[in-house]
Amino acid sequence: MKFEFELIKKDEKSKARLGKIKTPHGEINTPIFMPVGTRATVKTMTSDELYDMDAEIILGNTYHLYLKPGMNIIKKAGGLHEFMNWKRPILTDSGGFQVFSLSDSRKISEEGVEFKSHIDGSSHFISPEKSIEIQNCLGSDIIMAFDECIPYPADREYTENSMERTIRWLKRCKDYHKRDDQALFGIVQGGMFKDLRKISAEKTVEVDLPGYAIGGLSVGEPKNMMVDILKYTTDFLPENKPRYLMGVGSPDYLFEAVENGIDMADCVLPTRIARNGTALSYNGKMVIRNAKYAEDFKPIDENCGCYACRNHTRAYIRHLINVNEILASRLLTIHNLYFLIDLMKEIRLSIKEDRFLEYKDKFYVNYGYK
Repeated sequence: MKFEFELIKKDEKSKARLGKIKTPHGEINTPIFMPVGTRATVKTMTSDELYDMDAEIILGNTYHLYLKPGMNIIKKAGGLHEFMNWKRPILTDSGGFQVFSLSDSRKISEEGVEFKSHIDGSSHFISPEKSIEIQNCLGSDIIMAFDECIPYPADREYTENSMERTIRWLKRCKDYHKRDDQALFGIVQGGMFKDLRKISAEKTVEVDLPGYAIGGLSVGEPKNMMVDILKYTTDFLPENKPRYLMGVGSPDYLFEAVENGIDMADCVLPTRIARNGTALSYNGKMVIRNAKYAEDFKPIDENCGCYACRNHTRAYIRHLINVNEILASRLLTIHNLYFLIDLMKEIRLSIKEDRFLEYKDKFYVNYGYK
């Protein structure tokens, strides 16, 4: 099975849409939230636990996997799926975001980016071709073009130059990419300038790819600005291709993404806040480490079906946090990922039944957004 996207239904009152992505490692129902497995693992989770919560696709990180264990080891293992024993689809990013976040130790040129490893300070160079080579070795189902994710704020001249270079790099990525079992997505940039977003989207779509991502949002800008740029940009992306908003994972950002026609989203948020003792729930965010939960013998969320909520209490998990037991992070990670995956199922059902905006409004009231 090669890569295909089927647009099943569009919401009557918004841009929200139901779809299905077919890949060599299975199907993905959209809109979807994708757990992040940076170093060939979703932190603290086993593959079986991810299967049990119905995670349909996870992410790997090209930059981190290139540094350790190295693309050749993963290639010898039979690719990333075999290496980490994950049978369902995988998306890998290009490494661009991580490389460009090393602002004090990287040098950008037209050819690519020279940078120093955050691990040992060794020098490395990633070009568009090198990024595709690494991802070809990883064997992920969806691969991303090498781009520059600029910081916020950034002035117009820098943003425009970066955006134009990203488009040139995209063409080099497509020329180098030869595996027909991997779908290459282009990434729309352009910062917070609408005219540059339009140009970037139109030129990216001209390259004719299986799917398109929107990058450079949720990088520190105000939420209303993010939503405004997102709403504007999706109008320039084709309806018959999947749309991926990179790096968003809080419930409100997921709702805004879906409302504006996004099919795929990812973020480290659910696993990161779990390690800090925080849980997501349909009644809002809960800091389980707080003293008020010391004698609270209810589950994290009484309406949740995850392993943590079926078997343990807030008081017990708070105890684990306070004595630095790793099980605390595991239980909260299981819950947070289950919550977001379940939330996306409910969102898909609401689109199917033409009540997405009503469901969004109800969720916002319960969560405390309104």
